[in-house]
Amino acid sequence: QMLAVKETSKAIADLVEAGHTVAVAHGNGPQVGMIQNAFAAYCRQEPSADVMPLSMCVAMSQGYIGYDLQNALKEELLNRGLQQGVATVLTQVVVEGDDPAFQHPTKPIGAFMSKEEAEKMAREKGWHIAEDAGRGWRRCVASPKPKAIVEIETIRTLMEAGQVVIGCGGGGIPVYRTEGNHLKGAGAVIDKDFASELLAESLDADALIILTAVEKVAINFGKPDQKWLDHLTPEEARQYEAEGQFAPGSMLPKVQAAVKFAASKPGRTALITLLEKAKDGIAGKTGTAVSM
Repeated sequence: QMLAVKETSKAIADLVEAGHTVAVAHGNGPQVGMIQNAFAAYCRQEPSADVMPLSMCVAMSQGYIGYDLQNALKEELLNRGLQQGVATVLTQVVVEGDDPAFQHPTKPIGAFMSKEEAEKMAREKGWHIAEDAGRGWRRCVASPKPKAIVEIETIRTLMEAGQVVIGCGGGGIPVYRTEGNHLKGAGAVIDKDFASELLAESLDADALIILTAVEKVAINFGKPDQKWLDHLTPEEARQYEAEGQFAPGSMLPKVQAAVKFAASKPGRTALITLLEKAKDGIAGKTGTAVSM
């Protein structure tokens, strides 16, 4: 993780150095699963201990990933003579308690397993399991749609003060409203791409950049007639989605988030590209741009 955030910080610092106002969101798929596994192991040793709610595991992952990321990013900015502050905001994201996603867990978390290991965990712990984009088997939990960001005014105020903000980590801590003003943690993980899109819309950003493991979006991915895409309109993207071109749990939510943002207001553009190519992507040299 330390090596990963060091490389990530270079890409983010490029954007800050170019004069952009930047908010950063990130995933937590492996980490939140590891945290929950650690507490599960502790509960086996201490039968009186409570199982740690998934919402609290998300909060913990936000804290320690944010710590590593803000530390590395601040160091990179100072090395370039840039004085912007960097702050992590523990972010709650409101979901609906009756979201159908709670009945159909689809979000992969935790370590990759063989099919045999995954089936064993399903039998012993009642986990929902699924293959994750051909990379192995993982536990799946509910992934409800994000509806509102509780700390959005805090994030906005920090950004207006010139700070780089790390928020909505891991898709945000999932909460739903109960009676009065109480927010209760939900046993779920919100998709980081949908949370990032909501953050971008809520901040009235002009660009949403989704950094991933490929330089561009492709159709017929991995096939002899694979084609990389430089630009997509929301309509084209929806057509490709209907054809099943984008893998669920992998490229599909990225494309869906990009389409939602690009279609939300005239002049907004979403970009999907490789982490190391963020600067070139903004300059229009690479990546897949999604716009009206």
